[in-house]
Amino acid sequence: MEVIDFKKELKHLYHSSSKEVVVVDVPSMNFLMVDGEGDPNTSQSFSDAVGALFAVSYTIKFMIKKGAIAIDYGVMPLEGLWWAYDMMKFSQDDKSNWKWTIMIMQPSFVTREIIEDAFAEVKKKKNPVSLSKVRFESFSEGRCAQIMHIGPFSEEGPTILKVHQFIDSISHRTGKHHEIYLSDIRKAHPSRWKTIVRQPMK
Repeated sequence: MEVIDFKKELKHLYHSSSKEVVVVDVPSMNFLMVDGEGDPNTSQSFSDAVGALFAVSYTIKFMIKKGAIAIDYGVMPLEGLWWAYDMMKFSQDDKSNWKWTIMIMQPSFVTREIIEDAFAEVKKKKNPVSLSKVRFESFSEGRCAQIMHIGPFSEEGPTILKVHQFIDSISHRTGKHHEIYLSDIRKAHPSRWKTIVRQPMK
């Protein structure tokens, strides 16, 4: 059986220096996604969305492993796109007006047929409340700047500013604020949380 570590295969996208901002070209990839709004720290809909995404992603993983393709791989980390309709009000202090799309990347060999089978299986076994909100689609960012933030989410401000200042010195920002969560926050101490902070740029 073939074993693939996509975080290593895509190391330039899923690992980054914590000392300097780097530029990456992000290709079009397929994701399971859920849209929502509100403070992720207090929103039940956010927790429900995360649960649904991982339920479907792990079901797909085991279908692939046991099926005709017979490939074993690790489920990719949770990612989030964050914004507000009025970006002047997009504040770390008040997250109640935040809009978000959370997502998990799916390997290229995951077809819509497999996705549909996985949905049916998850609905039969667990039927999470946000399952109907999960969608499967391609997402492309192109040229981006990114850096690794180490520490709690509440201390990301200076890291985000560093990315913005880097982009503003050579180009201009576009798209949505993007974060990739590499740590299991249920197990790791907040001081050791690793988050890739990414921002698309022209």
